Amino acid sequence: MSTQLSSPSRPRGTSHARSWSGRGAGFLVKLLLMALVNALGIAAILAAWSAESWVILGATVVLTIAADVVYFTKRALPLKYLFPGLSFLLVFQIFVFGYTGYIAFTNYGTGHAGSMEQAVDAALIQDEKRVEGAESYPLTVVERSGELGFAIVDGDQVRAGTAEEPLAVVSGATIGDNGAPATVPGYDVVTRAEVLSDTDLQQQVVSLRVPVSDDAEDGSIRTREGSTGSVYSSSLEWDADAQTLTDTSTGLVYEAADDGKFRASDGSELAAGWYVGVGFDNFVRAVTDPDLRGPLGQVTLWTFAFAILSVASAFGLGLLFALIYNDPRIRGRALFRTLFILPYAFPAFMSALLWRGMLNSEFGIINDLFFFGANINWLGDPFLAKVAILWVNLWLSYPYWFLVCTGALQAIPEDTLEAATIDGAGRFRRFRSVILPQLLVSTAPLAISSFAVNFNNFTLIFMMTEGGPSFGGSTALGHTDILISAIYRISGVQGGSADYGLASALSILVFIVIGIISAISLRQTRKLEEMN
Repeated sequence: MSTQLSSPSRPRGTSHARSWSGRGAGFLVKLLLMALVNALGIAAILAAWSAESWVILGATVVLTIAADVVYFTKRALPLKYLFPGLSFLLVFQIFVFGYTGYIAFTNYGTGHAGSMEQAVDAALIQDEKRVEGAESYPLTVVERSGELGFAIVDGDQVRAGTAEEPLAVVSGATIGDNGAPATVPGYDVVTRAEVLSDTDLQQQVVSLRVPVSDDAEDGSIRTREGSTGSVYSSSLEWDADAQTLTDTSTGLVYEAADDGKFRASDGSELAAGWYVGVGFDNFVRAVTDPDLRGPLGQVTLWTFAFAILSVASAFGLGLLFALIYNDPRIRGRALFRTLFILPYAFPAFMSALLWRGMLNSEFGIINDLFFFGANINWLGDPFLAKVAILWVNLWLSYPYWFLVCTGALQAIPEDTLEAATIDGAGRFRRFRSVILPQLLVSTAPLAISSFAVNFNNFTLIFMMTEGGPSFGGSTALGHTDILISAIYRISGVQGGSADYGLASALSILVFIVIGIISAISLRQTRKLEEMN
């Protein structure tokens, strides 16, 4: 007789309930996250639609739909892990590089920063003059979200607006004893006392233009003293069909040219322009423009010299110290190694500023302590400035190579060195034939990356000399500028005339140069590995 044992009874569906509960919680979290992703996607789509950025709009639509497909289907399991990384690669790498390439083939920059319609509006605004016989309106300066505007009394109504928003009737506003608006719902009133006590605010108020309507030809409200405003209108008239701006006071007609300028028959041009495609003009201009060709040629040579000398000197000094302090006969090696890597622990920009002060020709301690108070202009002389930059970069970089070479030396097998010694190799022969080749196998890729870093070492150049001393003439470039700092100056980030098209073209060239050098160097590194 056999007895069949049964498992303890449990309510039916318990395990399924727990499993469903776990899956349900995970699905709910995924649903919430995807809802957030879709909300951000829709917001980006609407923003791109309003800005008429069709490429960004299309890419956002594709990424949003792709995210929903990937995370709401069971067949795309690998993509669930790859999709975030691929999306970031597309947005922050491919898109940025592609947009830089697009700008490189345009004249985008100062005077060419918008569309033709925006250039027309800018030209009309820049040419504004007070309309003869125009009425003066009681005016109050107002502010909303940090943006200044005007509120005027127009008949029995109060109208308010900013530089971006034309005047519109404001209901519920009150008028003060002086006849100007006293309270304006939706705006903060800036009192006349506040305007008079702040010089910068006065300049902002005087230069402020508030459009009367959406049509730029209707003019703008401007003020000279902050209490009354009048309509200012342009003497230019825009003909959309002929694409011309006519100066009604002189009769001169400015026609839209292919280079993004309004140009008259006498050769005069309006300041406002728009960006257009220029093909390879920016690349050609970099090597043919006499104002750029010479300075850019010197900058390019110095960039290569700076990158090569920085890597070679730092590697050589770091290797020398690594060889010395890898010898077991030296006592206190741990302490010395710690002291030698201290420069590596300081932020590079702080170290550059510190050396800039020490190398100052008037009160720097370098001249006082080491050159007996001599007035050596380290950062003002073209040659000495380059020497100073190379020295500071050596001070900053050698600890890195000291650490790398120390680790590489300790990884070389002892039996290899012993075999070389038994074969009669001396110290120099062991270093040249055994240590250095094996050392280069592990350090060559790092040297390539270090070359790329120094090729674009903007921080050191900007903090030490800001690219100076200047070449002089019309160019803003200097003797210690490298290509990346030259691009920064040409882009006009610090103010002045900006030429984003030329800056983007130079960025593309720098990318190509570094890519070619890196590819060749890596190929040589693989050959070195095969030889070893």
